[in-house]
Amino acid sequence: MTPEEDKKIRARQKSRAIVTGLLLGALVILFYAITIAKIGGGQ
Repeated sequence: MTPEEDKKIRARQKSRAIVTGLLLGALVILFYAITIAKIGGGQ
C-alpha cells in the first residue's frame, strides 16, 4: 500500500468517525428532549 492510499483511507476513516460521532450526539440530544417532554407532560 502506498502512502497516498494510506492517507486516503485514514481521511475516509476520520470523516466516517466524525459523522458517527455527530449522529450519536444527535441521538443523545433527542433522547434527552423526549425524557424532558415526558417528565414535563406528566405533571
